[in-house]
Amino acid sequence: MFGALAEFERYLIRERTMAGLAAARARGKQGGRPKVLSEEKRMLLHKLYADESYSINAICQMLNISKPTLYKYLDQP
Repeated sequence: MFGALAEFERYLIRERTMAGLAAARARGKQGGRPKVLSEEKRMLLHKLYADESYSINAICQMLNISKPTLYKYLDQP
């Protein structure tokens, strides 16, 4: 009995959450964490990495990012 009630309550919470997210998108809001690098800095990162005259650490220091962030942006097209 309690299990069915908890399941129904969870369904209602999920439904309200999805409705709230849809309403936020309709207002032009986008969820999630903002990107660290702008489009210009992303292009610079790819140029510096392709140049091969800069080390990974040097690129990270120039752009003020960590190594995992650098590799994440390199994996993106």
